[in-house]
Amino acid sequence: MDIQLNFINLSNDVNNSQVVIFQKNVSTDFDELAIAWKVISNCGRGDNHPFVFPMQTTLTASDANGNYMPRRPAQNGQMFSVTRAASGNVLGVAGAASSSREIQLRNDLRSGAITAGVFKDNRLLAHKTGIVPGQKAVFEFKPTLWIGTASQIEQGTVMNSAVLSDINTELSLLGIARCDIVMTGGGGGTTAVPYQFRLANVVMA
Repeated sequence: MDIQLNFINLSNDVNNSQVVIFQKNVSTDFDELAIAWKVISNCGRGDNHPFVFPMQTTLTASDANGNYMPRRPAQNGQMFSVTRAASGNVLGVAGAASSSREIQLRNDLRSGAITAGVFKDNRLLAHKTGIVPGQKAVFEFKPTLWIGTASQIEQGTVMNSAVLSDINTELSLLGIARCDIVMTGGGGGTTAVPYQFRLANVVMA
């Protein structure tokens, strides 16, 4: 079941901060920086911004020739592969992954690296570049969202390590059907305090 979320700005923000929401790929062999999955901009004090965190995940791949393969629904425990078919390179299901908590994508081409991308709500959630033949990308996500403030962040782009190091709020969505995400804090001058994010009005599934 999709999770209905509602961001509410109850902060003393005077800088019109962007709010960035993302997940981290916790797979052990992952070395890519996190992607800004959702960016909320111009949400003034007292405003709210509803959005959905869907259960369905989709997976795509692109090859060294610049071809993008259609997105396919992907679940934990599934293995996918990119192979050469009569028509060219194709993305298909290749059985069970080696871990039930992971989505895996293997490059079964003879030559050429591929890039894997994972999407939720038609927005890029994570990617892995430079997967050479015989290697695989591994994606594993906890049922949590990371949230924080930033500036000049574009949705769907890689966030640098300086931005990521400033964001330390992790909100668990486990078992939740819908809830509010409330931002407080902020302000200017000597009275400024750090932004805080908390869940409120939680309805369990």
